[in-house]
Amino acid sequence: MSGKIIDFTELKKGDFHWRGYFRIGIFLIIFIVLLLIVFTNVYIVKEGEYKVVRQFGEVVRIDKTPGLKAKVPFIQSVMTLPKYQMSSDVSEAEINTKDKKRMLIDNYAVWRIEDPKKLITNARTFENAETKMEEFIYSAVRSELGQLNYDEIINDEKSSRGSLNDRITEKVNELLQNDNYGISLTDVRIKRTDLPAENEASVFKRMISERESKAQEYLSKGDATKNRIVADTDRKVKELLSTAEANAEVIRAEGEGEAAKIYNKSFSKDPEFYKLYRTLESYKKTIGDQTVIVLPSDSPYASLLMGNTK
Repeated sequence: MSGKIIDFTELKKGDFHWRGYFRIGIFLIIFIVLLLIVFTNVYIVKEGEYKVVRQFGEVVRIDKTPGLKAKVPFIQSVMTLPKYQMSSDVSEAEINTKDKKRMLIDNYAVWRIEDPKKLITNARTFENAETKMEEFIYSAVRSELGQLNYDEIINDEKSSRGSLNDRITEKVNELLQNDNYGISLTDVRIKRTDLPAENEASVFKRMISERESKAQEYLSKGDATKNRIVADTDRKVKELLSTAEANAEVIRAEGEGEAAKIYNKSFSKDPEFYKLYRTLESYKKTIGDQTVIVLPSDSPYASLLMGNTK
């Protein structure tokens, strides 16, 4: 049979090239896997954050300083926690005041993580720690506001919110420290106080009634002040008039006395003229349009009327 001659030497050469490529591929795959392992187990610690390294659920290391760090592949994991201060809106809650009024309180809190290991150990997660803090805040707010009347909370003039916020912050920090949650509360503030919808109408009516009562009180005080001022003015006017009349009487008496002196001095110089003057003055007082006088014809008083001046 006519057969084809097979050159085994050529076949061996081809097999050699295939094996070389295979080895290069394996090497590249191993290299890439090693790179992936390195890159996935190297991490960067940034400013303002904690890196918590955990192994089988337990905290083995906490990196606080910025830089490039590494962990053990496969058996260690890294958790990031914020290092800076954070602000949280506390859920709106309903409380009862000392005078048995219901009101809604809306707070916000400023806090930070002090010890990440305690947080992970006792709270397990960042969210759980925040939830626990909110529960403590609500408990402290309810306790503190329950000792105040409604007007003391909403009235800016009577309000003691500054010291109230400080007391709430101190109480919550004590609770957080007792439970070792590794977080601390910097400040807590009341953003808004409101009434439940079913109570608003009655409270508004009461506020209107109180304002009207206050307005009436101001009007009454104004009327009382006005009456007092009018009475004081009338009294002063009467006193001034009395003083003026008394002074006028004194001046009049002094004038009449001085006039009498002048009359006496003048009439003493001519007694007959004074007698005639006095008689004529008496006519003015006794004789009018309808006056009828019956006198003897030889009466001295009648002689003047008849024109006899001798």
